[in-house]
Amino acid sequence: MTLESLLLSRDTDLMRVLRPTLEKLAIDVEICQEAKAAADILVSEKFDAVIVDCDDLKGGLEVLQGLRSTPSNKSSVTFAVLNGKKTTTQDAFGMGANFVLQKPISPLNASRCFHAALNFMVKERRRYFRQPVRMAVHVLLGDKELKAAGTNISEGGIALQLREALPKGVAPQLKFTLPETNLTMNFEAEVAWADIKGRVGFRFQNVPKSSQETLERWLDERMEKEFPRAKERIAASEPESTQ
Repeated sequence: MTLESLLLSRDTDLMRVLRPTLEKLAIDVEICQEAKAAADILVSEKFDAVIVDCDDLKGGLEVLQGLRSTPSNKSSVTFAVLNGKKTTTQDAFGMGANFVLQKPISPLNASRCFHAALNFMVKERRRYFRQPVRMAVHVLLGDKELKAAGTNISEGGIALQLREALPKGVAPQLKFTLPETNLTMNFEAEVAWADIKGRVGFRFQNVPKSSQETLERWLDERMEKEFPRAKERIAASEPESTQ
């Protein structure tokens, strides 16, 4: 698995610089050349990074301004590319950009910018990253206990396959051991969604700091196995030199 980015631009020089820079950081790049098409994509697809050519593409600024209102990408790491003539850096930050790049962009400047942003992209990926699991989960409902099977887990919740219907109006306690460890987790939870096939998504509630940190470390280890190239770049103190 790699990180995912969307580049909104028709500038071939910009593409020529950014594509290899992103690929070296294990970031896949999807290029869109029309603002309307990009806006539609951002509503339905999730990206770790969104790069918007604000000044030299018609509608670019509107895409940047509307990004934080999209459910899928409201917290994606966002880059505004400016030409130095229209939009100011301060304006771009005010519209929701996390990073600003000024044209003309050199490979070295692009490498430094995206290298600096990589930690934020990985953190965002971890926030919604769901690790597939196969583990027993005990759903405690007061004096009653239901047996369930975990199917995936994130830092904020877990999806279960239940063997019987979950009673309504009862706040469950979830107990399970993280796979390949002896780490037992106890979480208060609330139902986030459910379907007719007995699958239920739970959102963790009132999680103790120590338990949250343990879960995040476990997820980090799984993520690192998924995209080690990105982790290698984070560990590097400086981006590669480019001419």
